Amino acid sequence: MFDAAARQQYIAETFVRKLMLKNVTTSLPILLSAAALCAVAMAPARAQAPAAPSRIGFVFTERLMTDSKLAKAADVKIEAEFSRRQKSNKDMLARLKTLSEKLDADAPTLVEPERTRRYREVSDLEKDVQRTQREFNEDLLQRKSEERANIAQKAYKLIEQIAEQEHLDIVLQESAWSSPRIDITDKVIKLLDK
Repeated sequence: MFDAAARQQYIAETFVRKLMLKNVTTSLPILLSAAALCAVAMAPARAQAPAAPSRIGFVFTERLMTDSKLAKAADVKIEAEFSRRQKSNKDMLARLKTLSEKLDADAPTLVEPERTRRYREVSDLEKDVQRTQREFNEDLLQRKSEERANIAQKAYKLIEQIAEQEHLDIVLQESAWSSPRIDITDKVIKLLDK
C-alpha cells in the first residue's frame, strides 16, 4: 500500500499524464493538418513534369455571415419575426419590476396573509419571466442557426465553384492569419449577393 505522500505523488503524476495526453489528442487534428500541408508543399517533383505549386484560398466565414446581403436580410427577417415576443417579454419584465417595487414599499404595512399572497404573485411572475426569456433566447438561437446553415450551404457551393474556376487545391476556412492575396471572401460575398 501507499503512504499518504506517495499516494498524493501518484495522483499528481497521473493527473499530469492525463492532462498531457488530453492536450496532445486535442491538438492532434491541427498537427496532422499542418503535417499534411507541409508534406504536400515538400513533395518531390514528378519525373515526367515539374509539379505546379499548390494554390491555396482562404474564406473568412464570419464575414459571410455578417457582411453579405443575404445575411443582413436574414437578420432583418428574424428581428421582425421575434419583435412581438421581445416586446411581450419587456412588458412582463416591466410588470414584474412594478409589482416588486410596490411590494417592497407596501410590505411593512401589509398583514401577513396579504404579504404572503403578493410575495407568491411576484415569485410566480418572476418564474414566468425567466421561463419566457429562456424560451425566447433558445428559439432565437435556433432560428439564427437555421439561417446561418442556409447561408453556409449556399456559400460552400460557391466556394467550390470559385475553387474550380481558379484551380485552387485547397480552401481554408479558419486561420490565425492569412494573406489578402489568397483571401476569396469578397468573391464569395459578391456571388452570394447576386
